[in-house]
Amino acid sequence: MARDNINDILVFLAVARERSFTRAAARLGMTQSALSHIVRSLEQRLGVRLLTRTTRSVSPTEAGERLIQNVAPKLEEIEAEIADISDLGDKPVGTVRITAIDHVIERILWPRIAPLLPQYPDLHVEFSADYRIVDIAAERFDIGVRHGDQVDKDMIAVRLTADVQMRIVGAPAYFEWRPKPASLQDLVKHNCIGLRLSSSGGIYAWELEHAGEALEARPRGQLIFNEAAHQVAAAVSGAGLAFVPDELVAEHIAAGRLVSVMEDWCPRFAGLHAFYPSRRHSRALALVIDAIRHRPD
Repeated sequence: MARDNINDILVFLAVARERSFTRAAARLGMTQSALSHIVRSLEQRLGVRLLTRTTRSVSPTEAGERLIQNVAPKLEEIEAEIADISDLGDKPVGTVRITAIDHVIERILWPRIAPLLPQYPDLHVEFSADYRIVDIAAERFDIGVRHGDQVDKDMIAVRLTADVQMRIVGAPAYFEWRPKPASLQDLVKHNCIGLRLSSSGGIYAWELEHAGEALEARPRGQLIFNEAAHQVAAAVSGAGLAFVPDELVAEHIAAGRLVSVMEDWCPRFAGLHAFYPSRRHSRALALVIDAIRHRPD
């Protein structure tokens, strides 16, 4: 196979995995028109259509799926071998792609990874903020982050945090004209700030616990966000109640900007874990994993 074909197949795989020329172009650092031209040229040389294009989406044809299933793994094996050869050098080389929720990247991953970059100039890290449950193998991420009880059994998991305490919080101004809730019946009378889940499109049900019993509350209110940081900002402004991790609101509670309520209803979730496939991995990935792992005081 000509080298141009291999490069063009890599472009096709990026478009097929992203299901979008726009997202693939951003990921590859190329223009959409260049990607479209490359894929059309590949289709002409192979004599088959690889992608079905509509105004709203891109999806692989039967021939495209066959290319993904049969050729992509072989190219990944080649990339892995090249990475192994690079690892024979003195310094870690390569790109580590990580997907996680925005505040996890900001508060946990970035502070731990930042000191590595000046030490290892050939190490590159790409962060992708996402609330979806991402299939890291299918989307070619090296590391994902989830709560420990959400990690698939065929993955290697490394603890990032201690168990996570959840909080229901509201601003003092919010409670000036409203009684603090003490039960689920009280909670439904309040303006609760919702979180829309990227994976399902639904609104996250607050996972509460009381007297050893797991319960759910469906938040009702005027506001819905798709990021926890925005929920916190709205709660601080007095717009309603938010159900969020303690780490996002501890400073606000200490400063009196927020008040924690229904504490005996708020559970501790399994701590966050980084996870990755149980296969050979590069020195660059090993270096990042070691840097981000939880080290109890």
